Order: sequence, then structure tokens, then C-alpha cells
Amino acid sequence: MPFRQQKVLPAARTLKQFEQLLQCKFEYIVLLEVHISNLKTLEQEASRHNKKLIIHADLIQGLKTDNYAADFLCNDIEPAGIISTRSNMLMRAKAKGIIAIQRMFLLDTIALEKSYSLIETTQPDYIEMLPGVIPELIHEVHEQTGIPIINGGLIRTQTHVQEALAAGAVAVTTSDKELWELY
Repeated sequence: MPFRQQKVLPAARTLKQFEQLLQCKFEYIVLLEVHISNLKTLEQEASRHNKKLIIHADLIQGLKTDNYAADFLCNDIEPAGIISTRSNMLMRAKAKGIIAIQRMFLLDTIALEKSYSLIETTQPDYIEMLPGVIPELIHEVHEQTGIPIINGGLIRTQTHVQEALAAGAVAVTTSDKELWELY
């Protein structure tokens, strides 16, 4: 059961948003754009509040996306999940039993085909498709890969969330606090 039926994965872009998410009903929360020096404390705080932290590795300030960074996240921080565009990061996460979420940008047909090739290699647990306002591709990507889809990026309205879920996404990521409160 993906994310225990949680349909919105709230994404904290700031420490203030993170603190707000600690008080919310959501079990899984996404961490974006924080400094590497804050990661351990934030993960401990999330655990103390019974939250499962998903870290977007590519957006952590001061963290490279090489194998050392992957080992640091998997061994020292131990989040519930890692989002990345990097295959090494996702393969390390999978090897450690951490949820691996491949971020996929829908820029054009070439980017889509390259993403399929990368996904075939990494076999992530989930794919996060961006931008999330193209729900008609959710079914196609899921059918092509067999991997559950999370939709994210530019999700700004309740209609965007509903369209993504209706199109087959298992969840939607958003940093829009108003949408957190609706779900």
C-alpha cells in the first residue's frame, strides 16, 4: 500500500514549513532545499514526531550526488525515502531498503525516452513526474515502466491534485500549504 494511502506528499521548502509539517496529520513528508548540516537533526525531529522523511537528494545544499553522498544519506541520515535524478543515488537507496523515487522531467520526447532508459536500469520504487500538470502522461509512463507514479511540480490547485490522482498517480507532491490542508 503506497504511502499508507496518503494521496498528498507535502514538501517543505523551508525550515518553517518543516516545523509546520511536524504538527500535521501526514505520515510521509518531503524535504527540499535545506543545508546538509541540518539533515541529521531534521531526520531525528521527524522521527520524534512519527513522520517518515523523504529527502530530495539533488536539492540538499552542500551535498554532491556522488556515491559518497549516497552512502552518507543511506547510512548516516537513514530517511524513509530518497528522491533523485541520479541512478547511483537511487541504486544505493534500494540496496539499503530505502524507498527510491526517480525524478523524471517531461521536457520533450527525447527526455522522456532517456528517462525510460534510466528507469530500466535503476528500477526505482516510484517515479516522480514533473511537471505534474500533464496528467495524460501518467498512464503512459506507468504502462511503459510498470512503476507507480507520483506527480509533482506546478501542482497549484485542488483540480491539479484530483486530475493527477484520477489519471492514475498514487500520490502528488506539493509545497502548497493550502493543498496540504485539503487532504
